[in-house]
Amino acid sequence: MRVLGIDLGTKRIGIAASDRSGTIASPLTVLQRCGSQGGDHRNIAKIVIEEEAVAIVVGLPLNMDGSEGKAAISARAEVERMATVVGVPVYVHDERLTTVAADRVMMEQNMNAQARRKVVDKWAAAVILQAWLDSRESRGER
Repeated sequence: MRVLGIDLGTKRIGIAASDRSGTIASPLTVLQRCGSQGGDHRNIAKIVIEEEAVAIVVGLPLNMDGSEGKAAISARAEVERMATVVGVPVYVHDERLTTVAADRVMMEQNMNAQARRKVVDKWAAAVILQAWLDSRESRGER
């Protein structure tokens, strides 16, 4: 069961992929936004096919208190549109502090700030996806 993780940004979209067993998430790529969500979603659909993914998990940017603000509402709307294009189920998962966690991992690997900026989105996608995979595992879902 290969799953893609997505970190939606305004300029870039970070993408991660799980291994075939659906256990471990790894950073995959960063897509530059092309100027149209439809185009972005078609590019994601191509990656779904290339990676033989069976689902997508998109980070939901909740407020720190767990409520949904403008960013979460916007992300949910984009997820609804994406789901009509990508051909696989699309889920959302809490992404609070994922960029912070991704940045911490990269700092531990001694990446400089300039290098981190180029890849933080795909690392954040990997953190989102890993959290989703782990939550499924803890609930006995596979």
